[in-house]
Amino acid sequence: MRTKLHTVAAAGAAALLLASCGSGESGGGESAASGALTGEGSGESCTIEGEVPLGAVLSLTGAAASYGESQQRGLELAAAELAEQGGVTYDLTIEDDQTDPRQAITLFDEFVNDGVSLIIGPTLSNAAVQADPIAQDAGVPVLGISNTAAGVTEIGDYIFRDSLTEQAVIPQTIAQATEQFGLENVVVMYSNDDAFTESGYEAFAAALEEEGVEISETITFSKSDTDFRALLTQAQESDPDALVVSALIEAAVPLVTQARELGIDVPIIGGNGFNNPTLMADAGEAAEGVVVGAAWNSSSDNPENQAFLEAYEAEYGAQPDQFAAQAYTGLKLVDQAVRANCSAERDSIQEALGQIEDVPTVLGEFSIDENRDADHPAVVQVVENGEFTVLE
Repeated sequence: MRTKLHTVAAAGAAALLLASCGSGESGGGESAASGALTGEGSGESCTIEGEVPLGAVLSLTGAAASYGESQQRGLELAAAELAEQGGVTYDLTIEDDQTDPRQAITLFDEFVNDGVSLIIGPTLSNAAVQADPIAQDAGVPVLGISNTAAGVTEIGDYIFRDSLTEQAVIPQTIAQATEQFGLENVVVMYSNDDAFTESGYEAFAAALEEEGVEISETITFSKSDTDFRALLTQAQESDPDALVVSALIEAAVPLVTQARELGIDVPIIGGNGFNNPTLMADAGEAAEGVVVGAAWNSSSDNPENQAFLEAYEAEYGAQPDQFAAQAYTGLKLVDQAVRANCSAERDSIQEALGQIEDVPTVLGEFSIDENRDADHPAVVQVVENGEFTVLE
């Protein structure tokens, strides 16, 4: 599946076209070959004559589709707004990796050969670990918009992300939950066949140790599992103060639902995979009280976030989630990097991304640190009345 978002920037006019298209010629796309990726001016005054080719690899089908669909919406909304801004024309092509790292590898290879200036994605850390080295070896910048596993940016100096790592969010989550619920012993559950969920488990284990909370039992499962009754019964026998779970949303929903059906009424603390409206939509009343650390909450009152919420609801008739917010922010950060030196050459974007500091964004005041990781405030949420609210 290939979707092309063609943002047209022109004086006093803009258009957003959505259409099916084929890939460009290998060995560098038409825009790259034209040598028109460097312009004049900087910042808002930057003008680049040629189209800036960008690629995005998202999970639009498969197990992570609910994340990828939100990301696509966030990118589309940002693209439409950049089209109205003028000065720089972005030619953004979105591809579906089908929640399959092998497909992500293929798409990264195609985008590198097509001559894109930067690649956004992929949705899951598991795919990023396998696909990002292709871009790194070719000197193509990558901006991960939802990769939170440890070690992703260590792949190389062309790999960036605007998504807070589990290591940045989970310690705050555990510290606040420990204080709120008086945690002394917990059962930890995680899927041990996915890079993201394994990284979440490691962050949870370290944070619990830091807070002096005993892990009475650690239970593993597969990311494809949907029946957790036997494992939850096993967990229940430990009489824990909470269940701490690192899982993708497809496992999170049945796990939470079945826990409540079995009469487990202690707090359930989830990792970033729980950060999805699907949790409330599909688990219903069972999701009430679930605690999740996050990079973003809709209640943030910064002006960028308020404008984003209004624009998103007007466009899609729904409220955005964290994945839409990070995708939207990601494309805006790419635009800032392009405009910094008024160049969409790969090396120029790579340099400019590394210099992003204290930028007002939907996610709050945003910087990219020396490790090319996101640096901005985190938030701890709890599900109340079917919505994520800030845990006070």
